[in-house]
Amino acid sequence: MPLDPHARRFLDLIAMGSAMGAGGEAGIEGKRRALANLSRLCRPRNLPEALTRDLDLPGPAGPLPARLYGPVGAEAQTLLPGLLFFHGGGLTAGDLDTHDTICRALAASGGLRVLSIAYRLAPEHPFPAALEDAAAALAHLRAEAAGLGIDPARIALGGESAGAGLAARLCQERGREGIAAQLLLCPVLDLAGTTPSRQDFAKGHYLDAGTVARDIAALGLTEAELADPRVSPLREPDLAGLPPTILHTAAFDMMRDEGAAYAGRLAEAGVPVRHTCHPGMIHAFYALGALVPASAAALACIGAELADLLQPQAAGGSPERHAA
Repeated sequence: MPLDPHARRFLDLIAMGSAMGAGGEAGIEGKRRALANLSRLCRPRNLPEALTRDLDLPGPAGPLPARLYGPVGAEAQTLLPGLLFFHGGGLTAGDLDTHDTICRALAASGGLRVLSIAYRLAPEHPFPAALEDAAAALAHLRAEAAGLGIDPARIALGGESAGAGLAARLCQERGREGIAAQLLLCPVLDLAGTTPSRQDFAKGHYLDAGTVARDIAALGLTEAELADPRVSPLREPDLAGLPPTILHTAAFDMMRDEGAAYAGRLAEAGVPVRHTCHPGMIHAFYALGALVPASAAALACIGAELADLLQPQAAGGSPERHAA
């Protein structure tokens, strides 16, 4: 299937300078401004309805900004399935606002509570600062799930792009017990390797090789460290016992092949996997709602898919419960 016409128009806008793409402005600060501008440009008029509350979680270097989403109509004391979500941005950009639409859509379509965190970014905070923040958020969620309206037996880890890489590694380190599922959207899983899709879509498809190279340089890691599974989860040798996985890739994305490879390795290790490759789509298309209509439908399907996986009987939880 050819490139989606709306995705093509988005790429043309970037090329013409009418919108700011991931690598359109030089430097990390330029990228951060570009991503913030793009998120505002792509914010749908009919924003998915969700209840939100901003809060701070205890982090290893100070308070960790977070936002809790819930479906409209859900009572605060009702324990719902929960998703701990990590935003994308190459570990150098992104925040609670840049991925707000994604979190709202997942909460609304999946009947979930979504806890999104703003982890520390490189180069100011080199790796593994982001992973340490992710682990701290998970520890807090496990300890305080009921107070957040989340069923502790139905917690999923997830993220988009680099955030999906964080989720994948956190599952490898701490997810073999007590994590009901993982959700990986266009995951970045191998910073030390190359694939045909990295070569085929290295330029002109939103996420490009230059942006990836700058992000990698900002992490402050050696070549050997980039191949470490903590940085490149695809290289983890033991995947047995990981939670059931929903993994979505895009056909015109540099990261397509490593996502598919991870889905294959998980399946070989006996992990239940639902892998979908979206035809005609580009990296991070989920966040392009106002410009790429297919994103809304995709997020609705993903939310429903996650809700199905987190059914009490599937996740080992109890029927709908309420906090005392």
